[in-house]
Amino acid sequence: MKRVMFVCTHNSRRSQMAEGFARTLGNGKITVSSSGLDVGQIDPITIKVMSEVGIDISNQTSKPLSNFDPEDYDAVISLCGCGVNLPEAWVLREVFEDWQLEDPKDKSIDIFRKVRDEIRERVNNLITFLS
Repeated sequence: MKRVMFVCTHNSRRSQMAEGFARTLGNGKITVSSSGLDVGQIDPITIKVMSEVGIDISNQTSKPLSNFDPEDYDAVISLCGCGVNLPEAWVLREVFEDWQLEDPKDKSIDIFRKVRDEIRERVNNLITFLS
């Protein structure tokens, strides 16, 4: 089973959505974690828009990338363009992608939903690719 790390600057919106989708859609196919270059609080709007599609991420927490070992992961997905700031060991994993998705911070709930739906599609494609 492939091991996936989703990483974003603060691990508070996009990477949390990706983790939630991957845990649900990839159950039994991949294992997943998310982290940030810096940590923050999970945005309450992120929790809300994920609950709208039946995924509860309210128990997920923001975690620093430094708590993890790149050797434990097969795939690393940056969601915000932060890939250029990752330590080299992370970008040299078997699969590395930088999705560069819009940050919904301080934007309308419709932007959160748009980003959520794009993440769901990309996570589905990733699961198919890795399975």
